[in-house]
Parts: sequence; C-alpha cells; structure tokens
Amino acid sequence: MKYLPDTNACIALLRQRQPRLAARWQSVKAGDIVLCSVVIYELRHGAERSSNPAQEHLKLDAFLAPFGSLPFDDACARRCATIRRELERTGGVIGPHDLQIAAIASVNGLTLVTHNTAEFCRVPGLGLVDWET
Repeated sequence: MKYLPDTNACIALLRQRQPRLAARWQSVKAGDIVLCSVVIYELRHGAERSSNPAQEHLKLDAFLAPFGSLPFDDACARRCATIRRELERTGGVIGPHDLQIAAIASVNGLTLVTHNTAEFCRVPGLGLVDWET
C-alpha cells in the first residue's frame, strides 16, 4: 500500500508531538510514502511565515529529501472538480487545498494519511488512515 500524508500529518511529524504517528511512519518503507506539490506548498508557506524562514526551509529540505512528490496535474484537476461538485450537492464541501490533496490521492490510488478524517471522509471512495489514533 502507498500513502500520501496530508499537511497536518507532516506538521505533526516534524513537531515530534505524536509518538503514534512517528512510530507508524517509521514502520512503513520510505518508498511507500509519497508527498504532493500541494502539501509541499503548504509546508513551505508555513516556513515562510515562521520567525526564521531560512532555518525552517533547511529543516523541510531534510524532511522532504527521501520522498517523491506528485504534482496537481490535469487529471487531478478533473478529479478535483468532480469531487467538489459531489460535495457541493451534499452540502459537505471541504477546503480547496484539501480538495486538491484528495484528488491527487484518488488519481494515484493512494491512501491518505490524516488526522482530519471528519473532513476527508466526505470524499467518496477516498482511502483514509489515521496514524495518530
């Protein structure tokens, strides 16, 4: 099984505040975890907002190095639009970045690693796992 951690899972791991998450992350082969451009953007934005952006970007460089990154491409854009429309019909729209992350996971057949299952469970057919519980 291949996994795509969402931004919050990456932040929790970087802050080392969730021992269950860290243990589960370490139990999976690095090749079975992939990141995406949307998560990397959100992590980089957080670094830019920090009191020491240069230092935070260096930490991110080290964290990101072992993982591949998937883009938000045209196939993802199409899936994202479909997901959004389905959620609009049911009144359960999620945030725009979460829509993009869900689309990337869906298009690439990945299981999304998130503690935000209440939001992502609204996406039909999306595989989810919470490594913090």
